[in-house]
Amino acid sequence: MATQPAQVDTQPWHDVSRPVADRVELLLGAMTLEEKLGQLGSRWLRKDLNDDEAEQVFAPDHNVAPMQDVFSAGDKPLDEASRHGLGHLTRVYGSAPVTAAEGAAELVRQHHVVLDAHRLRIPALVHEECLTGFTTYGATVYPAAIAWAATFSPDLVERMAAAIGRDMAAVGVHQGLSPVLDVVRDYRWGRVEETMGEDPHLVSMLGSAYVRGLQSAGVIATLKHFAGYSASRGARNHGPVSMGRRELVDVILPPFETAVATAAAGSVMNSYSDVDGIPAGADRWLLTEVLRDAWGFAGTVVSDYWAVPFLATMHHIAADDAEAGALALAAGIDVELPDTIGYGAALLAKVRAGEVSEELVDQAARRLLTQKVALGLLDPEWTPEGSVAGAATVELDSPANRALAREIAERSVVLLDPGSALPLPAAGRIAVVGPCSAEPRTFMGCYAFPNHVLPRHPGLGLGVDVPTAVDALRATLPDVDITHARGCEIQGDDRSGFAAAVEAAQAADVCVAFVGDIAGLFAHGTSGEGCDAPDLALPGVQGELLAALLDTGTPVVVVVVSGRPYALGDVHGRAAGLVQAFMPGEEGGAAIAGVLSGRVQPSGKLPVQVPRGPGGQPGTYLQPPLGAESTDISSLDPTPLFPFGHGRSYTTFAVDDLRISAPTAPTDGEFTVAARVRNTGDRAGTEVVQLYLHDLVAQVVRPVKQLVGFARVDLAPGAAADVRFRVHTDRTAFAGRDLRRIVEAGDIDVLVGTSAADLPLHGTVRLVGPTRVVGHDRHFDTPVEIVPVLGDAGP
Repeated sequence: MATQPAQVDTQPWHDVSRPVADRVELLLGAMTLEEKLGQLGSRWLRKDLNDDEAEQVFAPDHNVAPMQDVFSAGDKPLDEASRHGLGHLTRVYGSAPVTAAEGAAELVRQHHVVLDAHRLRIPALVHEECLTGFTTYGATVYPAAIAWAATFSPDLVERMAAAIGRDMAAVGVHQGLSPVLDVVRDYRWGRVEETMGEDPHLVSMLGSAYVRGLQSAGVIATLKHFAGYSASRGARNHGPVSMGRRELVDVILPPFETAVATAAAGSVMNSYSDVDGIPAGADRWLLTEVLRDAWGFAGTVVSDYWAVPFLATMHHIAADDAEAGALALAAGIDVELPDTIGYGAALLAKVRAGEVSEELVDQAARRLLTQKVALGLLDPEWTPEGSVAGAATVELDSPANRALAREIAERSVVLLDPGSALPLPAAGRIAVVGPCSAEPRTFMGCYAFPNHVLPRHPGLGLGVDVPTAVDALRATLPDVDITHARGCEIQGDDRSGFAAAVEAAQAADVCVAFVGDIAGLFAHGTSGEGCDAPDLALPGVQGELLAALLDTGTPVVVVVVSGRPYALGDVHGRAAGLVQAFMPGEEGGAAIAGVLSGRVQPSGKLPVQVPRGPGGQPGTYLQPPLGAESTDISSLDPTPLFPFGHGRSYTTFAVDDLRISAPTAPTDGEFTVAARVRNTGDRAGTEVVQLYLHDLVAQVVRPVKQLVGFARVDLAPGAAADVRFRVHTDRTAFAGRDLRRIVEAGDIDVLVGTSAADLPLHGTVRLVGPTRVVGHDRHFDTPVEIVPVLGDAGP
């Protein structure tokens, strides 16, 4: 294999002593229009891998996207696609089951094809998916993003993202397509599992932490999906979004803005959806006026896969691919992924004809070239071989990774109700039943490699060790007689296994029933992209199985392993314990077994509500008064079975002694909220203290409560700590009648507790002074201090 440097002739833009901006301008000035357009495109090799042993990335009967015509439209040889240069190489590691060494060899081959295809020899940037870890064969599968949210632990998410980034950087990956910052609006949406829940502040804090972690390893983070994707009508994937701009500004955009302002995110990916008739991929207000002009974002905007041609084929706002490309470029999309269809040659004629300004091409190319120079791809010593030097020694599922995956999984398990049977006894007879009890894939999200790619390669297993729930319980409770019966499948109406499951339950002292989801793509699962649900009843006949088990009279502990919350109103009150585990990853079995046995003290909190009935609407705690209050004016009760922020423990806590620093605060000032949390039980544990605010009278309708701060507090039995939140009045800002973000005078309710429905501490702060308009320089966080209270043994 060739080892010559990528740049044969040293040029001024290779001079590392020059500022990045100068190097970029020198390079841009040497490029033809065709070469600049080449930087705006990408290539995803699917059928033209020239290694005889490489498997076709996609089987003929399976499409990653449901639109086969656009899927194949960009299918051309890499050297042809790179004739004038190339912006990105798409998913070299993440498309087929290859080892790190095999993927590195293929990446080197593709790099050389790109370099040899055009005169300037500009390397391509390499991107991969990384939503539940590096999406490649044999890499650690961390919990799904909805499980990160249940930890309420930004520091832990940052550590995880840094580990993911190090693994990706070691094998030559430059950009990761994560985190997903969509705020959940309807639990029926299939991609709830990819989100960090329904609260903008929680998503902001965790998403920004992920960005900092990934980018600390030198891998560009990509914020997605910008914006509104999670609010589609009827929760249908790719559905239109019927949302006013105020809701977009107040609920959907804050996590993206926070990640830009506080974590310097390097890239943004547009949403597929149209909001009020304007597709995000053609929305100049969103991608340029807001993202760049108002927020000062300086990175790249990349298209979601095929979002550019979709402007023609799905949204029908363009007549053809070239017109779609023109619209996307004018709106602010810099790079088209995963293949060049609307950009490149399609756009060239429009630029030549004066229909598209070459300045827009220069602007987009400048942004991508800036990243390439900053990443060292234009340094004279850069080589394809050197870029993957770490692949020889990288261990993609290292013990350290697995330990981190276990820690996240353990923190993410939510004890909804310990009932009468938890923790489980260490002796006796336990029946383990349910379709999620012995299927390890239920622990992993849609973008985990074993669910995303390996279903097309059934002979390869999972690529990583994933103990099942029943095996983990047997390992955790060695002195317990554990029997197992599946009962039914996750999907379908086969009830033939009910009798064996009921018999096992009847013969046991306790029955543990594992029910929930299996993730897949486009209707190949019950959760995941394109796997939207008609309602929030458990899939298939799982609800019937639970009813049959509960009728046995044996205490039944229900464990829901899922990517979305399901209605448990018919179960709660009859079950002997309820546990929610949001797709906890490869170490999920051990984490769940630890919580069930009591070895792990549960500390997870719900990042979404658990509904009573399968209608489950409205699907978020973040409601205005008419959406959250009185059933007297409607026959529908909006109260959830378990609220946002809820999670129990095997110890007990008390939160009291509310102290607010002053009764008033200026509209450009701050105030402090303090409360004391005490472990009143006999075991060490962790409580998440939560601070909510409510604007009592505002010029527009405001939510009845909204999270603005939280803190995980570890306490020994009898110990106490003061939790002090420093709240800048910017944290009360909202979009006023003219859609400018304002802080206005008036009374603010202050509520502190342990969930959105358990807020025993109430106070009021009056904001005084003129109405103030705030912008991108405002405060995005609520700093918190935890101070142990020495000598406090409780009341």
